[in-house]
Amino acid sequence: MAEQRAPERADADEANDFAREAAAKKKSVVGEFWDFARQNKRWWMTPIIVILLLLGLLVLATGTGVGALIYPLF
Repeated sequence: MAEQRAPERADADEANDFAREAAAKKKSVVGEFWDFARQNKRWWMTPIIVILLLLGLLVLATGTGVGALIYPLF
């Protein structure tokens, strides 16, 4: 059977976990997304995010000098 912790022990563990997370190095947005996808098995989101990023880059590129080179492709 599983052992249950005393309430004061559980509170101490939660406080230690909070302190450890607060002291940890901050992750980038990409790092956070990668951890989320890996831990929660959300691999179906990866292609959606990649396509949105590529479309965003395309929109940004049309406003620059590269836009003249992109328009003939479409």
